[in-house]
Amino acid sequence: MEGRSLNAGNFYYTLFEDAIRLMKKILPSLVFAFFALTYTNVMLASEVLKQNHPDRYLVVEGDTLWEISSMFLNDAWMWPEIWHVNPDIENPHLIYPGDEILLRYIDGEPQLSLKRREFVVPDLVERAENKLEKLNPQIRVSSLSSRIVAIPFDRISSMLPTGRIVEKETLEHSPYILASVAGRLLFGPGDGFYGRGEWKGNTSIYGVYREGEIYKDPETRKILGYEARELGYAKVTARDGDVLTFELISVKEDIRLGDRLMPTEQRRVESNFFPVPPDTQVEGVIINVVGGADQVGRTDVVVVNRGLRDGLEVGSIMAIHKHGARIKDRMGGGKVQLPSEQAGVMLIVRSYEKMSYGYVLETKKALNVGDLVKNP
Repeated sequence: MEGRSLNAGNFYYTLFEDAIRLMKKILPSLVFAFFALTYTNVMLASEVLKQNHPDRYLVVEGDTLWEISSMFLNDAWMWPEIWHVNPDIENPHLIYPGDEILLRYIDGEPQLSLKRREFVVPDLVERAENKLEKLNPQIRVSSLSSRIVAIPFDRISSMLPTGRIVEKETLEHSPYILASVAGRLLFGPGDGFYGRGEWKGNTSIYGVYREGEIYKDPETRKILGYEARELGYAKVTARDGDVLTFELISVKEDIRLGDRLMPTEQRRVESNFFPVPPDTQVEGVIINVVGGADQVGRTDVVVVNRGLRDGLEVGSIMAIHKHGARIKDRMGGGKVQLPSEQAGVMLIVRSYEKMSYGYVLETKKALNVGDLVKNP
């Protein structure tokens, strides 16, 4: 019995020694893995979050999601990547004034979450003060107009060009202003005129257009589209074969003989924009600034040589890159093209088949026509 006890003791002692040796081997690896994971999470957080980001923010009237996310994130469009949906909140994607945005860390990764502001019904407050009824938080009823949007259209609409992008034949074959009812050469609101051409359908409201910019791709030299600049609107007052009588109902510029008439465009109007990167890789260049400037600044509208056929849609977010300098390699010889650097962010606000208009949201340095645009 004593021999067995001794042998058993030796067995357990040996097992304990083996366990100690094994722990000595794997403990450094575990410690290294822990610190590596922690370091990785810290690095990821530093890449996503701004250096002086707040831990919480109280939403106020007039805020936009873009502005709020810019307080927390280096890249505002990455908001959905770290947005934590609280299943206990009805419509957690809708944010209202009075709500609170909280920054938390879940398993070492940053997450933004929503704390809904609690509202109470005023008559219950009065009854609670009179001790007639217990006061409890109530569900808020709020109109959709008070919710916080990503980027409101009214901030951009005044910057957008009027008119549309068409093929050359579309403008050339459209009906035109033939003559004035009163014999005038230039027309204003309320003036009557005659239009002649091939009229399709029974449209009663027409836009008055004139050829504007001709956009060419700087890479292929092919024409991307013709700008039909919108001058005003007119309504049909009489029809006689291929000659229609019109009355001008609004004028943006002087209208004259030969200007073209086209049915008003049934373009989808986005009341708000929700920025997301394109589904495919897109690379292009800025080919023009609306207004004629060469330099590009924040809130400018620019023309890009990529469109629907390339994967750019309304709401696509794009990074703007400046070309890297071409320098002489004093060590290896020859010349080297340095990589491009991101210098801004733009939002596609109107997209056509071969080209698009983009609204510049952010700039880090001076931008110019010819700068690159690509996926962020």
